[in-house]
Amino acid sequence: MTSVARSVASLLLGVAFLMLGNGALSTLIGLRLSATESGPTAVGLITAAFYAGLTLGSLYAHRVIARVGHIRSFSAFASIVSVSALAHALFVDVPFWALLRLAQGFCMAGLYMCIESWLNGTATNESRGQMLSAYMVTLYGASGIGQQLLRLDDEAGVRIFMIVSILMSLALVPVALTRTTPPQLPKVSSFGVRRLYESSPLGVAGVFISGAITGSIYGLAPVFGAASSFGVSGTALFMSALILGGMALQWPLGKLSDRFDRRTVIIGLSAALSLTSLGMIAAAGMDQPLALMLVAPLFGGLSFTLYPVCLAHTNDYVRREDLVSASGGLILANSIGAIIGPPLASAMMSAGGPEGLFAFIAGGALCATLYGLWRTRVRPPLPAEAQAAFRALPQTTPTVGPLDPLGPLKPPLPQ
Repeated sequence: MTSVARSVASLLLGVAFLMLGNGALSTLIGLRLSATESGPTAVGLITAAFYAGLTLGSLYAHRVIARVGHIRSFSAFASIVSVSALAHALFVDVPFWALLRLAQGFCMAGLYMCIESWLNGTATNESRGQMLSAYMVTLYGASGIGQQLLRLDDEAGVRIFMIVSILMSLALVPVALTRTTPPQLPKVSSFGVRRLYESSPLGVAGVFISGAITGSIYGLAPVFGAASSFGVSGTALFMSALILGGMALQWPLGKLSDRFDRRTVIIGLSAALSLTSLGMIAAAGMDQPLALMLVAPLFGGLSFTLYPVCLAHTNDYVRREDLVSASGGLILANSIGAIIGPPLASAMMSAGGPEGLFAFIAGGALCATLYGLWRTRVRPPLPAEAQAAFRALPQTTPTVGPLDPLGPLKPPLPQ
């Protein structure tokens, strides 16, 4: 693991700078807008704009990379992300901020594509799993730690935007100076959602609901924190607990799904998430911030694990040579959920108070539970020994698919 991480250290360092900045920025937007009249509605729309940009970038950013190359594309995308982060400090305007987040989402997808294709070009068949793990730890770890940057905000409200912009600009340095040869951009075609649904209805429904849930958490959990009088430091800690809890529970719950019918695990996970969401509502109603903080890692772990378990379930019904394109289709389905979810969750928060976020998540998880129970009645289970080993993939772009250790084998590197 250490030798693999060392071989792509410059790339992972660039990812770390990006996620430190992007993680802090998404929470900062929620905090800044929570006190406005539009409140959750504005945050929901701005969050949807970011995921719309991410989806468009997943579909079209590869054209920029193919035309000018990885390093030039990375530099351009990172520069736009950095400038747009700093532009938030000019004035607070919902349409303007939505446009900035749309551009950032597109460029973040381009950055993910550059990094992921670079990692895939560097990896061998033996090291793909370790490289994917290092990438996952960097993504989630930096995003979770980045929340603590909010403690550096000042009364004028400008310093934190400067820090975020600086970090995103610094992402350019290790990548621009890397001596690793830029790879060819892999050709990743995505399954259509209909074809994927025919292969695994529960898998597609699950990743769609997962996108709606996690997109709402990233965008609107800071609004809940502000409304719960957590303050900036408390909200930063709350968000870190959610994200790092999501990283910690993926492996144990994923391994559990290797031993049993994955549908049973998805049903249990979704039911537990629905109950945990109701517990968050109860704790909020009793004004118990400590209870909310203690339950946050479990809530985040259940929320962020739904996607990889549903992905693994879908891959159990897909041929090995189609795993890469299937994962690309699932990421797009997840992104569509992330576009739709935040506006719906914000509407529930506007109607029922900040606890409406958890009511939305409880409802979404309940839908996944009921649909999973129905699927067990119409399709026989796949034997546990016939299931492929669990492996978590990040919810970034379809380009991450070739890093899947159980995907199509790469030709051996020339000696």
